[in-house]
Amino acid sequence: MDLLAISYFFHLLATVTWLGGLFFLSLLVFPETKRILGDHPALNTYLTRLRKRFFPLINFSLVVLIFTGFIQMSGDENYDGVLQFTNEWSRVMLFKHIAFIGMIVFGALLQFGIAPALERLSLLIERGKGDPEAAAALRRRETQLTWINVALGALVLLFTAWATAL
Repeated sequence: MDLLAISYFFHLLATVTWLGGLFFLSLLVFPETKRILGDHPALNTYLTRLRKRFFPLINFSLVVLIFTGFIQMSGDENYDGVLQFTNEWSRVMLFKHIAFIGMIVFGALLQFGIAPALERLSLLIERGKGDPEAAAALRRRETQLTWINVALGALVLLFTAWATAL
């Protein structure tokens, strides 16, 4: 087995972990958790623990995707060099990478902005000092950003399929 084949395997594994996790959380876990727990204080604790387990997986997947993506790009016959958009494949890959960068940006907003704010607010609410309405607003914002990431992830898959078909 050569380096390119190994790269494909780990690239797909990281893709399934990141995008599969996003789809699973967005379509199944979050809606059912909110339906069952509602505004119960356990909701905040559960979501905080879930984030703490999911974020490291996303971060590791990101590193794997970048590393294996470089290997795959350099090994593709359609690749003409950095910032060379001389064929349809390279233009589709540009769109894929724009969507991917969007996922990184929105993921960073979630991980380093929304999640810590929710954790702080949850602790305050547990002590009777926080505003539950502010926590609900942050959770809505988290849901919106997560759905944006899901849409960008779907675009990444669409552009990958398109590039593969060329």
